[in-house]
Amino acid sequence: MDFGEVLTAMVTPFNPDLSVNYGRAQELAVHLIENGSDGVVVSGTTGESPTLTPDEKIELFKFVKEAVGSKGKVIAGTGYNCTSESIELTHRAEKVGVDGCMLVGPYYNKPPQEGLYRHFKMIAESTLLPVIVYNVPSRTACNIEAETVVKLSAVKNIVAVKEASGNLDQVSKISAGTPNDFRIYSGDDSLTLPILAIGGDGVISVASHVAGKEIKEMVRSYKNGDVEKAREIHLILSPLFKALFMTTNPIMVKSAVKLKGIDVGSLRPPLVGATREQIEKLEKVMKDAGIL
Repeated sequence: MDFGEVLTAMVTPFNPDLSVNYGRAQELAVHLIENGSDGVVVSGTTGESPTLTPDEKIELFKFVKEAVGSKGKVIAGTGYNCTSESIELTHRAEKVGVDGCMLVGPYYNKPPQEGLYRHFKMIAESTLLPVIVYNVPSRTACNIEAETVVKLSAVKNIVAVKEASGNLDQVSKISAGTPNDFRIYSGDDSLTLPILAIGGDGVISVASHVAGKEIKEMVRSYKNGDVEKAREIHLILSPLFKALFMTTNPIMVKSAVKLKGIDVGSLRPPLVGATREQIEKLEKVMKDAGIL
C-alpha cells in the first residue's frame, strides 16, 4: 500500500460547545487534499485523540472518508495502550472503509520490546487494513526500538512506520533493516529532509495544514535530485516548524489554521488555547515564510 509522500495529521474541528464539527472536518480534509496532502490521518495526537470517544472517532472516519473519497487516503488513528481496545476500534474503522490505520505505541504502561512487538502484531493480524506503526516516545514514554520495527516489518500488513523519536541513528537502522517496500515517514516536520536522505519516504506532517504545497514540493524536489531546492524550502519553513511546537501540539496548529481562515474551534480540556503573545509570534513566522 502506497499512502503517498505527505500525509497531514489532521486536527479535529470542534463546535463552540466542544462537540465534534463533522462538517468542518470534511471541509478541512478536502482542503488539505487539494493543497499538497496525499492523505490525512484522522484522530491521531494532533486530532486530540485522547479526548475523543470511540464513537466520535468512528463518525470522524466515516465523514472524512465520505468527503475525501478516492481523492486521497484516509488513515484512522486506532491505537490505544490496551491491545484489545485497539483491535476493537480497528475492526470498526475497517468496516467504515478507511484506507489504513495508524497505531501509536502503547502509552503509560511502558511495555518491554517483546510486549510492543506482540501488541502491534496482534492488532495487525486481526485486520486486513495496512498498518502504520507510530513511534513517539516523547508522548508514550516508550521507544519502539529499530530492531522491533524491523521484526514488525515482516508482518504482512505492517507496511510503514511514523518515526518521531528524533533519533536519526535509529531511523538509519530501520532503513537498513526493512524491505524496500516498507515506508518510513518522518513524524517531525523539522526532520523530514534529513530522514529523506537516509531512506525515508515522506512525512506525516503537522505543518502541512498551512504549508502543504511547500512541503510536497520539498519532498518532490529531493526525490527528483534537486537537493538544493529541497534545502532552500526546508530552511524557509524551519522557523514555522519550530513555532508550531512552541507549546503542546495541537495548540499552535489550530491557531495557524484559523489564521488561514478556517475556523476549527478551540481545544478540549485539559488542553488550552494559545496565548495572544504566542499567536502574534506565529503570525509573524507565517508571514515571513510567505504562507500568510
